[in-house]
Amino acid sequence: MQLLHPVAHYRPYTCASGGWGSAYSVMNILWREQAYRKAPMALFRQNKPKGFACVSCAWAKPGNPHALEFCENGAKATAWELTSLRTGPDFFDKHSLAELRDWDDYDLEQHGRLTHPLRYDPATDRYQTTTWDEAYREIGAQLRRFKPDETVFYASGRASLEASFMYQLLARAYGTNNLPDSSNMCHESTSVGLQESIGVPVGTVTLADFEHTDCIFFFGQNVGSNSPRMLHPLQDARKRDVPIITFNPIRERGLERFVNPQSPLEMLGPKSTVISTQYHQVSIGGDTAAVMGIAKALLEMDRASGGTVLDREFIAEHTDGFDTFIAEVERHTWPALEKRSGLDRSALEAAATVYARSQRVMVIYGMGMTQHRHGVENVQMLVNLLLLRGNIGKSGAGICPVRGHSNVQGQRTVGITEDPSKVPKDKIESLFSFKVPERKGLATVDACGGIVDGSVKAFIGLGGNFLRAVPDTDLMEPAWSRLELNVQIATKLNRTHLVPGQRAWLLPCLGRIEMDVQDGVEQVYSTEDSTGCIRAWQGRSEPGGEQLRAEVAIIAGLAQETLDGSQQIPWEEWRRDYAKIREAIAQVYPEIFHDMESRMWEHGGFHRPIPAAQRQWKTETGKARFVSPRSLDENSDVSSGFGARDVIQLMTLRSNDQFNTTIYGYDDRFRGVNGTRRVVFMNRNDVVRLGFAPGDWVTLRTAIEPEVLREVGPMQIIAYDIPVGCAAAYYPECNPLVPLWHYAERSKVPAAKSVPVTLHQAQPDARAQKRALPRKDQVL
Repeated sequence: MQLLHPVAHYRPYTCASGGWGSAYSVMNILWREQAYRKAPMALFRQNKPKGFACVSCAWAKPGNPHALEFCENGAKATAWELTSLRTGPDFFDKHSLAELRDWDDYDLEQHGRLTHPLRYDPATDRYQTTTWDEAYREIGAQLRRFKPDETVFYASGRASLEASFMYQLLARAYGTNNLPDSSNMCHESTSVGLQESIGVPVGTVTLADFEHTDCIFFFGQNVGSNSPRMLHPLQDARKRDVPIITFNPIRERGLERFVNPQSPLEMLGPKSTVISTQYHQVSIGGDTAAVMGIAKALLEMDRASGGTVLDREFIAEHTDGFDTFIAEVERHTWPALEKRSGLDRSALEAAATVYARSQRVMVIYGMGMTQHRHGVENVQMLVNLLLLRGNIGKSGAGICPVRGHSNVQGQRTVGITEDPSKVPKDKIESLFSFKVPERKGLATVDACGGIVDGSVKAFIGLGGNFLRAVPDTDLMEPAWSRLELNVQIATKLNRTHLVPGQRAWLLPCLGRIEMDVQDGVEQVYSTEDSTGCIRAWQGRSEPGGEQLRAEVAIIAGLAQETLDGSQQIPWEEWRRDYAKIREAIAQVYPEIFHDMESRMWEHGGFHRPIPAAQRQWKTETGKARFVSPRSLDENSDVSSGFGARDVIQLMTLRSNDQFNTTIYGYDDRFRGVNGTRRVVFMNRNDVVRLGFAPGDWVTLRTAIEPEVLREVGPMQIIAYDIPVGCAAAYYPECNPLVPLWHYAERSKVPAAKSVPVTLHQAQPDARAQKRALPRKDQVL
């Protein structure tokens, strides 16, 4: 079907990441958000001492910052928050929630900042203005009606250490450990896998290690869109001739070439930096097989060299499980590893050869490894690879998970977890005079299950867009509407706010960039980045409205109206002075946060202790552990019920114009897509084999649990450079395809990076036609 007046185009992107494309994108969003007055000044203070921490990703901030210490997506996040656009009470006078549910995600948030506390009126299907005192009082009264475990306290990862610490205390003093967070949806596989293997739930690499490494491996992480500031240390490493070996199903521009936007010489010249010296397009779900192949090549090289490749002294002194792991490596044949990984033996041997001659090796990875059914084992295989040559616990080497939201790792450090065994209960109980609940709480998918079966009746959201972010959307939305209480603390309107439940409250908070003044005193806050570095920050821009309140103030207000006062928690004192909160954090977690008030202002901040970085292994055996995978088959426990050749493995991904569920626009510059997100990327051979053509419209259906129809569409096919049998489409649009039970074993992270799907011919609806791709542009 030839579409009339198409407004979108697809054209392969051949330029480097960064460069003029990045500069233009920043200028465009500043203009679109009408943020030219506030944002430019703020950007000069972003990730700088006495400035504010980026509200986007959690990548480390250097002690000696660049002149402009922000990236394209960080600038978008700043402009998005400092927009001059507003969503005030008059907006809700004009629009019912039923009407707003027909809006796109982009249009909802693009309308601007929320300005007043709101309560839902079911009679008019509209939000109406309320007062803060009324909101606190009525929410508190409603929470007291529920049994504690009927309420969920969700945290998105955007809150500061101070707000996060208060929030988990509120939940536990209320009587529940129901503290799911965004880590449950992305990096919980890291927390489980690393804890078992090396005794810490976080990575061992710091920024300083980039200066000393002599080899870097990348797995399942798109640095160009998700953490572009990392490209600076990667570029520096490449200038030292450090090899970078990448494993990823799609060739991402940020891992191919980079032009530094802060270098006039690079911006005005033709040259760019080659980032990846080897780029291996592993099949979706084939990472463990690929790492197993590298290990097999290393073992063969070690035997051929008389035992000089593996670090047997390190292995003997610091590890256990080596013999079992080697037996597992030997059990797998090269043909089996090639088939499962999608890579030739020669490619895996090439990677192993570079690894074998390198002395200080880092492994960097993202959600392309964690969001799988065997996500925990994926992480542990990366640890196995490092242990083979002693590459944990020395300068320039180690494991580096790249976290998503800006303080998602930090909020875990101060107690946002559903597992009470991971918090110092004795200290909390003695300091604050209440009993920490013993029952394990609900992780994200557990909370979703509770909402579906009705056992969860109330939901408090500290930021985020929970309903849009979780899997099985078509199952979740009807269930969500049955919630008895829905409270959302937010800066902008999003999809979650439009399914109110029986009683809903929308509480607008300050952004991290804005000045936080309590009783006339400017406050500072702190965060922890992906490398375990903790620093102090301070908002510098005028608040977006007089009615906005800080997250700390909102949590304190809710706590005072909800709890009975028997606990010795000085909520009001903490609201007035955040230093008092930090004193309490240091009392509960003295090993990490001692002398926090002075250390957080040190040059570059301070790092939390990471025993594995000093080769101290806090595992069950007191040693680093080789953990053998139980299977190389990503979906070994799933019976599709469909013809195997018709099933494609789908991974969800984010565009260059989004961060998590926040959609900044409809362009994905690095993948050459403009004006739409309704596309599916496929290998041309699969397109033809399945009877389609580039540009065809299709519906995607989940190819497991055939008795339940899960589908997304219509979507247009783009013939793309992706391995045979694999496909990719955007998150969160494809979340309806992911069953709630389709998650990583032991970590419960939704397995959105490997979903078996089938494709079915479809016709575009009106919304799809609005943002359609011309058929003639559908070729790679």
